[in-house]
Amino acid sequence: MSSLKQFIRNVRAAKTIADERAVVQKESAAIRASFREESHDSNVRRNNVAKLLYLFTLGERTHFGQIECLKLLASPRFADKRLGYLGTMLLLDENQEVLTLVTNSLKNDLNHPNQYIVGLALCTLGNIASIEMSRDLFPEVETILSSANPYIRRKAAICAMRICRKVPDLQEHFFEKAKMLLSDRNHGVLICGLTLVTSMCEADEEEGDELGVIEMFKTLTPHLVKMLKSLSASGYTPEHDVNGITDPFLQVKILRLLRVFGRGDAQTSEQINDILAQVATNTDSSKNVGNSILYEAVLTILDIEADSGLRVLGVNILGKFLSNRDNNIRYVALNTLIKVVAVEPNAVQRHRNTILDCLRDPDISIRRRALDLSFTLINEQNVRVLIRELLSFLEVADTEFKPIMTTQIGIAADRFAPNKRWHIDTMLRVLKLAGNYVKEQILASFVRLVANTPDLQTYTVQKLYASLKDDITQEGLTLAGSWAIGEYGDALLRGGQYEEEELVKDIKESDIVDLFGTILNSNYAGQIVTEYIITAAMKLTTRLSDAAQVERLRRLMLSHQTHLDVEIQQRAVEYGNLFAFDQIRRGVLEKMPPPEIRESQRVLGEATTKSKRTSKIAAKKKPSQTGTPPPGGAPTHPAYNKNDLSIMFQVQRSGSTALILARFRNTSNFDHLSNVTLQAAVPKSQKLQLQAISNGELDGGQEATQQMRVAAVSGALPPKLRLRLKIGYQKNGENVQEQVDWSEPS
Repeated sequence: MSSLKQFIRNVRAAKTIADERAVVQKESAAIRASFREESHDSNVRRNNVAKLLYLFTLGERTHFGQIECLKLLASPRFADKRLGYLGTMLLLDENQEVLTLVTNSLKNDLNHPNQYIVGLALCTLGNIASIEMSRDLFPEVETILSSANPYIRRKAAICAMRICRKVPDLQEHFFEKAKMLLSDRNHGVLICGLTLVTSMCEADEEEGDELGVIEMFKTLTPHLVKMLKSLSASGYTPEHDVNGITDPFLQVKILRLLRVFGRGDAQTSEQINDILAQVATNTDSSKNVGNSILYEAVLTILDIEADSGLRVLGVNILGKFLSNRDNNIRYVALNTLIKVVAVEPNAVQRHRNTILDCLRDPDISIRRRALDLSFTLINEQNVRVLIRELLSFLEVADTEFKPIMTTQIGIAADRFAPNKRWHIDTMLRVLKLAGNYVKEQILASFVRLVANTPDLQTYTVQKLYASLKDDITQEGLTLAGSWAIGEYGDALLRGGQYEEEELVKDIKESDIVDLFGTILNSNYAGQIVTEYIITAAMKLTTRLSDAAQVERLRRLMLSHQTHLDVEIQQRAVEYGNLFAFDQIRRGVLEKMPPPEIRESQRVLGEATTKSKRTSKIAAKKKPSQTGTPPPGGAPTHPAYNKNDLSIMFQVQRSGSTALILARFRNTSNFDHLSNVTLQAAVPKSQKLQLQAISNGELDGGQEATQQMRVAAVSGALPPKLRLRLKIGYQKNGENVQEQVDWSEPS
């Protein structure tokens, strides 16, 4: 048989996929044959398993080699064990039945006198431990945590983290050991100990601090503060120095744990405020190492109950990040500022110019994040400046940005417009620049605005007419213009001036009819445009005084009575028949009464005055309620928040039943979520009725709902409902399937 090196050479030498497939299949068959021969030569077995691992990296099937890996790790030789454990970690997972055969070998190796063999066993257990293996082997891991050898102590800490995740009931066995690890002098052990404690605290936090794990470890806060202060102020230590900074990895781990301790706890936050200010002030930001510590410090400042001055310091650090030449640093700064703007809006506003500069960055991900942040900054005071900048960006923006930009500019103008004239001018500019990307809600909002502003109707229709004379390629502009001309054609014909600004003069009735004919005969006259033009033309027949032009409009409609589209044909026929009833026609085609603008009719509901992405802790302290308020004041609880999909539950109890309203929201501005589904299961003592989701396709910012009814089979429902959720959706063409266990917070 060939060696591993020769096998790799043969694969790389293949000139086509078919040649590579032939080489792989031939070698795979040879490995199978060798396994069947039951060779007792460990060198042959190692060579075969090594080639299997290479096949695994190529994505080939390797299940037939699992037993050979177990044979290698059971060997007394270190070289065999090393490859056997590596193969076991890669080729097996916690769901494989074969894994039960590994438990005894792991138990023996965890008690081996050789530290490197113990390390191999710990590494494997930390990667593939199942629930059963965790229960069987946790005493050995607990014992190793008390070992004098730092090499295996740190591996045992990471292994303990895996065990605690798989079997939360076993956490209590590691509490005291974890405290001991945080007093260790070895930095490697400290980092692993901090990782273990942070994992246990975060798991308890997700369960609502039921076990009091965070409270138990909070007593270590002064010790951690002292340790961080020592690291921050210490001089050069060759053993731990990274670009002039002492052990940045340990500093980041300490900051992360302090963040967990300080969330929602003013007293603990007070203890760590000073050290956070010291780290934020004294850390060198000229190198990436320092920036990583500063970033973690900022996240901690913004998550805990820090005072306002410290929060402003954190925002200013993020502002400095925006001026960094490294795209990664600028990206994380923008991403974090989006979460901060709801908490410290004034501090973020100071960096507005820098954020707007990022809109011109060559990196599309930076532009996207800067755009998200720019919309969250808009308020009554800066709406003119920011919208002007955003309109300039809209002029040169990539196609993928335009739909969301037109929507968000419409929302901002709807909420913060200083006056109606500015609002109309802004929307006219949007229609000119990106009329093909304007959503129906934005167009409807603009129509309501014009209808409810009588003193600006002449100005608006003149502007729209002039714009259509210049450009008929933008569908949104054509739709708005045709509606306005049909509705206010008489005002357009009166012409005149507005506020000393020359607009359109001496418009003839024939000019309007010519414009409609030009649009209908162009390549841009789709179904919707044609429908709008025909209706507008019909309305104009009661607004024009020249009988010849009215006749032209009538012939224009007659020409569409044989149109292939049924809707257009029906409209043309009905409008044509109306000409026989002149009095009725004039009554039918009167101006529409202006629609009432209610808050519920505003563009897409609420505008993004605050960040849609609040920090994790803000969401935990006070779950956000989007859209309409819950009926009857039902509380809202977060159930899922990942990949831009947020699911909130509103629970209403009534006797032995509970009504649950699931609210889905796409928190992204750009990404589309499709095929969104939610399935649920309840304990056997309950029964569940699940209705269909209202909308499985969610664009950026869109919401959907789904109702569930949980009833007790007998007696009353438990104080806390528990559901097993299966969530499915598609994002960027990839299918996502996740299973989540949700329990109702107390």
